[in-house]
Amino acid sequence: MTRIQRYLFLAVLRTVVIIVGGLALLALLAQGLSQTDLIIENRQSAVTYFWIVMLGAPQIIALLTPLALFIAAVWSLNRIHRDSEIVVAQAAGMTRWQIASPIIRLAAVAAVAHLTINLWVQPAAQRTLRENVADIRRDLATALIQPGQFTQAEDKLTFYARESTGEDLRGILISDARDPARRVDYLAQEGTVIRVDGTPAIVMRKGQIHDLDENDSLSILDFEQYTFDLAPFMAEQGEVTLKSSDRYLHELFFVDRKNYLEVQNADNFLAEAHARLTTPLLNIAMAMIAIMAVVGGDFSRRGYSRRISFATAGALTLVIVQLSVQSAAQDDPAMNIVQWVVPLGVIGLVAWLSFAKGRGTKHVRQRRFLLRDRLDDDGAAPA
Repeated sequence: MTRIQRYLFLAVLRTVVIIVGGLALLALLAQGLSQTDLIIENRQSAVTYFWIVMLGAPQIIALLTPLALFIAAVWSLNRIHRDSEIVVAQAAGMTRWQIASPIIRLAAVAAVAHLTINLWVQPAAQRTLRENVADIRRDLATALIQPGQFTQAEDKLTFYARESTGEDLRGILISDARDPARRVDYLAQEGTVIRVDGTPAIVMRKGQIHDLDENDSLSILDFEQYTFDLAPFMAEQGEVTLKSSDRYLHELFFVDRKNYLEVQNADNFLAEAHARLTTPLLNIAMAMIAIMAVVGGDFSRRGYSRRISFATAGALTLVIVQLSVQSAAQDDPAMNIVQWVVPLGVIGLVAWLSFAKGRGTKHVRQRRFLLRDRLDDDGAAPA
């Protein structure tokens, strides 16, 4: 690349990084707020919270990159146009393609990075995110025992602990009123949360069991140590069900025909697979639209605000159409072809309008100027 091409490449790259970083930070903040209840209710650490939030970053970055590239390209090209740098470059002999090539190269790099995220980074992050959330929800012991609060595992089953230090508890009360004919209260001075064969349990020490039967007869039993099993109150710990966003490309194309759930969602998986491959093309399409908005037409001293407005509307329409086609492909697999046609068609059309058509128009104008000069010299039209 020449010096001015390198300058334009770096200018657009810096703007893309700033826009993607800012928008991704806002999106991650919004996502983090939605995960706050999950973290607080299950008494997870701040490290777990930030880890859960960051696992959603690849999907957000992939979604924002095409739009960020369009905004950065339009802003950078329009700025160097206002500073007359494009005019100077063209006066120095640079063609329209040479001016646009740094942005197209950056778009190609962004498309490759976008494809890498779609094929490997996003499914790995989403799978890890879903497994971590499932593990947090399964941690019944931390969800039930919150210091100074009465919590319920299910109807008429109440847990309370006055203090909690890690796995150690003090001032324990467990009230079990699930059986209408019998109510049992467990009181203990201290206890510890343990795991027995992978399932949580509470070992209570120095306490009493108050058993009230249907005749309102109360019996009290003192104990030095008693284990209360939490396994009956735990949710099923089966395998995590992977959604289409959690699967790798080969898992989307080749479903397990013996798995009823995968067969039922085969069309959804196929639509997601084609979307993973086609959405990176939006980076190139967006860059081409931005180029056409500023350097793809005739020179104007008054700026290109009108063309930029039309290009912005076209870019947003392209994103909406692509998402609509992807949604329609989940019901009609034939629409997967349209997922390829839309970005490739836009790239081809905009390239023709920006370069091929402009080149032909330039030749026509040059021919008109030559004819006009000959008319001025000869005083008559040439034979």
